Formats: sequence, C-alpha cells, structure tokens
Amino acid sequence: MTGSAFAHVTFPVHFRDMTNLSPAAVIRETPERSFVHVDRLPGSSTAARKAASRAVKDGLLLPVRRGLYYRGRRTGYGITAPRPDEVARAVLGTRGVGPAGYSAARTWGFTTQVPPVWHVATLRTVDPIEGVAQHERKNLARADLNEKEIALLELLRSPEVYVEAGWGALADRFRISLSNGEVDLERLREAVPGEYNRAVRDNFAQLIEATAGAA
Repeated sequence: MTGSAFAHVTFPVHFRDMTNLSPAAVIRETPERSFVHVDRLPGSSTAARKAASRAVKDGLLLPVRRGLYYRGRRTGYGITAPRPDEVARAVLGTRGVGPAGYSAARTWGFTTQVPPVWHVATLRTVDPIEGVAQHERKNLARADLNEKEIALLELLRSPEVYVEAGWGALADRFRISLSNGEVDLERLREAVPGEYNRAVRDNFAQLIEATAGAA
C-alpha cells in the first residue's frame, strides 16, 4: 500500500477551531472515510463518548476499537469499514510506521502475493489490531523516514525472500525512486546505521554501490 490512504479527522478551515462546537456537530461534519478519535473531540470526555455512541446508533459512525470510530460511506448494506492498514495508521500514527514483509514487497511492486494480514513495522506496538501483524523496530531514526523508505529497510532484511525478480530489480527500482523523489538518500543514510539487523546495513551498502551515481 502506498502512502496517504489514512485520514485522521481533517476539518474544513471554519471547523479548525472546535472549542465552540459540540462533539455531535464535529462528528456530523467529519468527511467520509475518516477516523474519529473520541479524545480529540471538543467538550468533556463524557459528552464526547455519548456523542460517538449516538452517532453509531444513527448510522454515522462505525466503532473500530476503544475510543476510535470510522465515518464510512453509507451503502444499502450499512457503513463501509476501513481496511486493516488504515486502522493501523489511525492507531499507530504515521511517524516511523511502514509496511513490512510481503506488505513491503507489494508497496515496492516486487510481489504479486497478497499476505493474509497487513504487516507493519512500527517503533512501538500496541494491543492487537485485527488483520494486522505488528513488528517492533527500535531504530528511532525511522521517525524521519516516509513509508516507502521504511518498506525498503524491511525488504533489505531478506531481499532474497521478498524480491521475486532478484537483486537487479531492486537496484533498478531503487534508482528510479531516487530520481523521482519517492525516497531520499540522505535520510536513508542517516537511518541505516541505527538498524539492529546487520543484513539491512550490509545490503544497503551493496545497494548504494549498485546504484552509484543515481542520486
């Protein structure tokens, strides 16, 4: 999955100052395909919880997990649900979070396999998220990377497993991603030394050598 399919609640300009709005009003103005965090609603926590509960009964919100709801699109079959990867980003945030395993391979277009769950690398794991496998990584420098850069580091843990077309395909795709700005070489250079997995550090050095002159 590529970057930006996650939406936390994004309010129109005139709704950015929510202090004078009721929780119910904010929920009504929330765009479809957005998440609603109860602890971010205006007013007291009790009022926010009650407003969210009423919105569920009214068919506006779908409960996702404690304190988190989804404003899906209404259909004849009910409210559309978020994908597991969308829920993961809503719960984990986006800093230091990116696809892992075969989910990373799909992000880079290196496999046609569809993993049964979405694999995510994160700086901190949380209570289980349905349909998501969390993999904790302790490299804090990942907080400055985008999703595709994190996915690359995950691929470099075992490129022989995840890149079906081989090393040459990885080097070619990396070169293209550098040239079009999808990944940033300097950010990667700063983050890689903090990787605990030695294969990542060694494979990154080989990747830079194979694509010398691309950046």
